[in-house]
Amino acid sequence: MSFFETLETLFGVRDLYEVLHLTKTASESEIKRAYRKKSLQVHPDRASEEDREEATKRFQCLGQVYSVLSDPDRRAVYDESGEVEDDIIVQERDWDAYWRLLFKKITVEDIAEFEKQYKGSEEEMNDLKAAYLDYEGDMDAILENVMCATVDDDERFRKVIRELILKENLPKFPAFINEGKKKKRARKEKAQKEAAEAEEMAKEFGLNGNSSEDGLKQLILKRQSERQGALDDMIAGLEAKYCKPKKPKTTKGKKK
Repeated sequence: MSFFETLETLFGVRDLYEVLHLTKTASESEIKRAYRKKSLQVHPDRASEEDREEATKRFQCLGQVYSVLSDPDRRAVYDESGEVEDDIIVQERDWDAYWRLLFKKITVEDIAEFEKQYKGSEEEMNDLKAAYLDYEGDMDAILENVMCATVDDDERFRKVIRELILKENLPKFPAFINEGKKKKRARKEKAQKEAAEAEEMAKEFGLNGNSSEDGLKQLILKRQSERQGALDDMIAGLEAKYCKPKKPKTTKGKKK
């Protein structure tokens, strides 16, 4: 099976950019961020035992996609011809080790700095708008899926969304317009409960926050208990911002 046939089988598309939900105009940092985000979704460690083999194939194929798009010369050939070095499958390599080399260790200070710059930015507003449309005004889902968001951002997000409805004529979803005080209160109470549980977990694991690593682990516990899905997006954003790409060595593939 050729590279593009494998790509279509595993991801349903034959275009390398489509795999990462990008266009040909994507920057180097956008490609890296998209790869990080997608690789987190398909990483074999996240798969059940019965799905591990399929996940491993996806993860390896995704690494091959990134190895082409992250190399200026190989990317230029692909952009011009739609081909990748004689339609190759890249030689076997430890893709997990390769992935770890690309992304440096993130510290709690990095996360704090990222949140400071992200909150209130145009990027956050665009993410909020997208989440509002994707989840049809459901504030629970919006807060879970916008990077760095917590229940404390509820009213701030509402104000921004109301302004967007007026300025950009966004639809007035009933879930947003008609949300009652009971649901808001339940959301806040749930967040408080989960934060307390995270504190207990941190104590149980002996995390006191005295070191940067302990602080990061404690923060991750809190993030995971608050909103499991959004942590990966936040880390992906961090790595796009703080990690300088390490250009992988290119290898000549074997013809099938």
